[in-house]
Amino acid sequence: MKLQHYLGGLENLDPVNFETKVFVEPWEERIFGIHTAMMALSNHLDAALPAYEIDQVPTEFKSFWTWGHLRQGAEGMHPFEYFRLRYYEKWLGGISSFFVAEGYITQAELEARTAAFLADSEKADAPLPSSGDAAIDAQVVKYLTEGDSPLRPDSVTPRFQVGDRVRVKNVVSGDHTRLPGHIRGRVAEVVKVYEGAFTYFFPTTDGLGTPMPVYSLAFKPADIWEEALIDPNSVYYNDIFEVYLEAIESGEDHAE
Repeated sequence: MKLQHYLGGLENLDPVNFETKVFVEPWEERIFGIHTAMMALSNHLDAALPAYEIDQVPTEFKSFWTWGHLRQGAEGMHPFEYFRLRYYEKWLGGISSFFVAEGYITQAELEARTAAFLADSEKADAPLPSSGDAAIDAQVVKYLTEGDSPLRPDSVTPRFQVGDRVRVKNVVSGDHTRLPGHIRGRVAEVVKVYEGAFTYFFPTTDGLGTPMPVYSLAFKPADIWEEALIDPNSVYYNDIFEVYLEAIESGEDHAE
């Protein structure tokens, strides 16, 4: 288990970056744009909500790419590298590795292009070329406007109801997880059952895959953090997939 799976709720992760700009460097805008275009042209959109006729878009990008894949790439990094790199540098590393793995470019070609850009700053600052195809541009704009959703209209019966006490499972994560590390093994109260069934962009080895209910849980901060770090009158909320929860048996309502 890599440390970056457990960032939420950890203390002493100083220094804290209070940068308010979305993009600090011009190249960061490009990385965001590349990632967005990849999502807009991803082959999973033929079965996404809303409906897209992605097979009619004349793109050479034929792979499956989502926010989940981007996060998986970051979580798969060595922790030292993860904390050393800037936010969009992590994106760049994940995207670059993906293109190599998918066969769009070889590692040698990537290194050669990188060296060329580093040696010529004018190349690095040059405007990005247009796709040259109105259908591709229209698809990217449509995706930016409408997006895609893991929500599914499947009919499922929630296992838990508002007021139930549940424990968050302490499951072993793989390359990617949607379960925060600091609430594993903790007890909470169900305060909301969201309507509909939700799935993730792709199956994870710790249980996500088929559509399922999602719950809003209320935790007592004292059950998670040291007393000196909390406001005794506060409540901590987290939205969790059903697969990560288990029922509390009578007489065992305590955190591990």
